[in-house]
Amino acid sequence: MKRRAFLASVAMTFAVTCLAASPASSQSGVDALKRASDAMGAGQLRSLRYSTEGIGWTHGQAFKPGQAWPKITIHGQTRSINYDSGSMREETTLSRGEPLGGGGYPLAGQQRNDFYLSGASAWNVVGQNTIAGARFVADRTHQLWITPHGVLKAAQRNNTKVTWRKKGNASLATLAFKEAGRLSAKVFLDDKFMVERVESRAPDAVLGEVTVVTRYSDYRDVGGVKMPGRVRQSSAGFPVLDVMVKDVQPNAAVDIAVPDSVRSAAERVASEKVADGVWFVSGGSHNSVAIEMKDHLVLVEAPLNDLRTLPVIEHVRGLVPGKPIRYVINSHQHFDHAGGLRTAAGEGITIVAQSDIAKYLRTAFATRNTIAPDRLAQSGRKASFLPIGKNRMMTDGSRTLQILDIKNSVHSGTFLMVYMPKEKLLIQADAYTPLPPNAPAPNPPNANHVNLVTNIEGQKLAVERILPLHGRVVPLGELYTTASATPKR
Repeated sequence: MKRRAFLASVAMTFAVTCLAASPASSQSGVDALKRASDAMGAGQLRSLRYSTEGIGWTHGQAFKPGQAWPKITIHGQTRSINYDSGSMREETTLSRGEPLGGGGYPLAGQQRNDFYLSGASAWNVVGQNTIAGARFVADRTHQLWITPHGVLKAAQRNNTKVTWRKKGNASLATLAFKEAGRLSAKVFLDDKFMVERVESRAPDAVLGEVTVVTRYSDYRDVGGVKMPGRVRQSSAGFPVLDVMVKDVQPNAAVDIAVPDSVRSAAERVASEKVADGVWFVSGGSHNSVAIEMKDHLVLVEAPLNDLRTLPVIEHVRGLVPGKPIRYVINSHQHFDHAGGLRTAAGEGITIVAQSDIAKYLRTAFATRNTIAPDRLAQSGRKASFLPIGKNRMMTDGSRTLQILDIKNSVHSGTFLMVYMPKEKLLIQADAYTPLPPNAPAPNPPNANHVNLVTNIEGQKLAVERILPLHGRVVPLGELYTTASATPKR
């Protein structure tokens, strides 16, 4: 009995000693975070400029719902980050890597993007024009603070918890934190306390919340700062980035000031009556159309997010007081055009969408936005859908809406347009965006424009005016001029 008690005592002493020496108990989250910051050189890093090249994929712009995001070629991308001010500039030269899908990129040739973030402001610079973009704040903020050094700085200002995992004989630390209204993240450190992987969740206008996995590898030392040589990222289960890091400049001069026009920008909603009971709702980058029926209203398109669609809904309700908005018709699933559908659902409006899109959105809307609750999450409602299979007609006996397919488009494989035969109006998105007045037609013609002409003629639509969901109302003749086409007689 004494021998057994002695052995038990020895075993317990050994276990306690091992437990005391284990990283989980001897090293706090603060210690692990400090070791990671020291190993990465994050403490001495206040700003960073680095360039990459490789391939990317455009989140939210799949050719069909549920497919992988469309590929792009990144010929060069430079990020300039100021961690102290929470600001970033991203300059990218890119081109399409595949012909199908959206993204706003030319079908041929390269495009240059110049994107900015500073605190709660985001904007783009196109030529000489500065364009405020509040809808970009969430994503750009998320991208800034999941960079390998940014994520450690974000962890330092939040209540970070550490856990340990085994890999062979090594004990590796995982840091977990949440930043209210922005993101949650798990940071996986390797045996040298370098950031190996970040698994994060961030708000998304369509998906509610999106899971992003970012992998960093092939580290090298640049002036005491460890910088990965390769960055790979996926979003919602599909790849979005695979680039090699080229030039790196730690503590580069990065001073990003918010332009006055961005600081004072506010969401603007305007409407133009284009026919009896039909209003073209504009004022931003994305338009909508309001249509009065006998006992309700129909809204065509709920774009972007709460910031755009809520003011649009309020404006439309004011056009015909006393008549509810009963339906919103979605043109296609690309996230800039579907981003306000959660808003509409939160207002109790039924979503009319192509059947595959309705199925996709029904699943997506089951995920609540808990990080920065949107209108749907706040309402507690469940989204209602009216799926469109083959071409469908909506009528109240006096007014008719034909919801038609745009066939053979390279932009979207689930593409709808709305035709009003009595008013001879065509409502469409992205198949044709009118050029500025008197601008020369592209040569060669844009394939999307040519395809819309083919659809109008093939479906024998007597269109007089086009109400585009980008740009201005134009007569049909402008489409033909832009497409270098001759109307059939």
